[in-house]
Amino acid sequence: MKPSDLNPEEYNPYYHNYILSVGEVELLHELVVGKKLFHELINNIPEVKLGFAYAEGKWTLAELLMHIIDAERVFQYRALRFGRNDKTPLAGFDQDDYIPECNAGGRSKKDLLEEYAAVRESTIKLFQSFDDEMLKRVGNASGSDMSARAMGFIICGHQAHHLKIIKERYL
Repeated sequence: MKPSDLNPEEYNPYYHNYILSVGEVELLHELVVGKKLFHELINNIPEVKLGFAYAEGKWTLAELLMHIIDAERVFQYRALRFGRNDKTPLAGFDQDDYIPECNAGGRSKKDLLEEYAAVRESTIKLFQSFDDEMLKRVGNASGSDMSARAMGFIICGHQAHHLKIIKERYL
C-alpha cells in the first residue's frame, strides 16, 4: 500500500503534506526505514545538544524527540481503534500540553532512543497485523474521519517533517 492508494476522504486535509512528504513508498517499508534513519540521525547528535532550542520559546531537541514519540503513540492508538472497527469518536490532543509533562530534560539520548525504538517496533507490528479490510476502516479523531492506513502514512510523514526540522534548525 502506497500514499496514492489513499482517498482524500480518508484523512483531514491538515495531514496532506505529511502524507505527500514520504513519497510513493510502501507503508511497512517506510516504517522500518524511518526507524533506522531516525536512530542514525539522533545517535550521531552529541548528548549536550538535547538541551538546545533554536529560538526563544521553542522546544529543546529532547522535547522535540518526546513529541515525536508521543504523537506516534497517539496516532498508533487511533489506527488500532479504527482497524478494530471502533466507531467511538476520539478526542484530539494538544501537543503543547504534553511537553511540560514529559520530563524530556531529565532523559538521556540512550533512553529516548530506546523508547522511540519500542514505540516504532510496536507500530510496525500493529500495521503488519492489519489485513486490507482493517487498513481501510475509518474512524473519527479530532472531528475528522480517518482510515487506519492513512494513520500509518501520517506517522511516517510526521516523523519526516520533524527530522527535516532537526536537520535545518537543531544541527
